[in-house]
Amino acid sequence: MSDSQTNLQAPVLTIDGPGGAGKGTISRLVAERLGWHLLDSGALYRLTALAAGKHDVSLDDEASLAEVARHLEVMFVAEGGTTRVMLEGSDATTTIRTEQVGDAASRVAALPGVREALLSRQRDFRQPPGLVADGRDMGTVVFTDAPLKIFLTASAEERAHRRQAQLREAGVGASLSSLLKEIQARDARDMQRSVAPLKPAEDAITLDTTRLTIPEVVDRLTELLTQRGLLPDA
Repeated sequence: MSDSQTNLQAPVLTIDGPGGAGKGTISRLVAERLGWHLLDSGALYRLTALAAGKHDVSLDDEASLAEVARHLEVMFVAEGGTTRVMLEGSDATTTIRTEQVGDAASRVAALPGVREALLSRQRDFRQPPGLVADGRDMGTVVFTDAPLKIFLTASAEERAHRRQAQLREAGVGASLSSLLKEIQARDARDMQRSVAPLKPAEDAITLDTTRLTIPEVVDRLTELLTQRGLLPDA
């Protein structure tokens, strides 16, 4: 059996949803618990936007942005319970999480050429024993055959509160009202784009995390994987 055939048989848990719903944290914790690989697809779009800025490529230049995406020098390094993100040899872990880069990434992600350039790179993350794929179109476009698809959501107000708390921990001040407006604008842009708009896959399970704790969500996803026969019974 070829490596590509083996990779296609590796199970995938897709976790899609809007920014601030908890996808990144939940995906990392589930992957750590299972010993599965992790794909942070949003990081790839953020890195594309960041690299474009470093090389003076306009966010309106689709062809050049696609080239940037196609040749990204990226490395994900698991370290101390977190994942360091390296771009062209420099640590970009913190930089790609700023609101400015996030907004730029949302604009870049709306371009068909960029999405196509990153598609095969994302699918290459599918390796045994399994993959947890975090993003906005993991279940609808990238891994349409995934045996379990989750759409995580939360109210815009709750997501703004979470983002403000994250920024405070990093020593950055931010207005709750401005964060809410940014989240709502990003949601609208992601849902209305012509290519791979943000929406649940038809066979996805929607999970509202507004009133759930992180451990509760991780436990729920582990239960669902077991019920689907993707994990051995406890």
